[in-house]
Amino acid sequence: MVGDLLWVRGLRVGHASDPTGRTGVTAVVFERGAPTVVDVRGGASGTYDTASLALESTFGRRWSIFFSGGSLFGLDAARGVRRALLATGAGSTVFGTEERIAPISGAVLFDLPGAPRPLPDYAELGARAARGAQRRRLAQGRVGAGTGATVAKYLGRAAAVPGGLGSSARRLGGGRSVGVLTVVNAAGAVRDPSTGAWAAVARGSGGRDVPPEAISQRPLAGRGTTLTLVATDLPLPRPALARVVSIVHAGLGRAIVPYLTSVDGDCVFGVATAERSTAPREPWPGALADRVGRLAADAAVEAVLAAVRTPVPRGG
Repeated sequence: MVGDLLWVRGLRVGHASDPTGRTGVTAVVFERGAPTVVDVRGGASGTYDTASLALESTFGRRWSIFFSGGSLFGLDAARGVRRALLATGAGSTVFGTEERIAPISGAVLFDLPGAPRPLPDYAELGARAARGAQRRRLAQGRVGAGTGATVAKYLGRAAAVPGGLGSSARRLGGGRSVGVLTVVNAAGAVRDPSTGAWAAVARGSGGRDVPPEAISQRPLAGRGTTLTLVATDLPLPRPALARVVSIVHAGLGRAIVPYLTSVDGDCVFGVATAERSTAPREPWPGALADRVGRLAADAAVEAVLAAVRTPVPRGG
């Protein structure tokens, strides 16, 4: 049985796509403030409130992670996501006052048009995504933050092919799961590591496939980003989550070629949605994070492939 991020208990996912079909927002909403980490490794990232997720920081819990198109304009989605969360009573009071806060984080990808045109209200798209978050079947492909995503931009945007949003999950035993959601807008191509075949590659003159190694001596021509969330309902502490996230980067690098370039804003968020409880005993320190990370890395590969293989909607 193939699963997705919704196998993980304690979260919901919502998408909002702009009517033009060129951009959108995805919000993952948690039942409570959840321990969260992030690892930003791409050279051209656009993120929202990630510095306070450092392991040495005091407040490392989040009520939602959002991904948005629109490059830096898409950071406005944070206002809408937070507004929608507070309207439901989420968050907590601030230092003894009656005001409530719901800390969130997120990241954006570059899907801006080549020609000038009005940009959507990303705050409204963020609010719609958060309000629509649910636990029913997770839509994938050209939806939400993946609406305008493209991949294989190393020959330029004209040679790129559709990217999108994908998800996959693994069972951990004991009723627990780990799941991955990724939005693939990479400058690089996508390869299926199980076969070595290219799943999404730049199109050269005459529609011929041009793999990235064919231009290995040339600079990359386009901007990209892969935004990823790995979540588990296993009660992992934040240092263990950080280990899982680092392993997921390795999984993404098996499918995206090249990955972590200077023109990509690649980042991975990690969240543990479980209420406080005792994690399974480990045979040695770090063994649990290694196991969860290995399974999550495999799920990340599947999520990347799902993002580019899900059929483009009619008219999309």
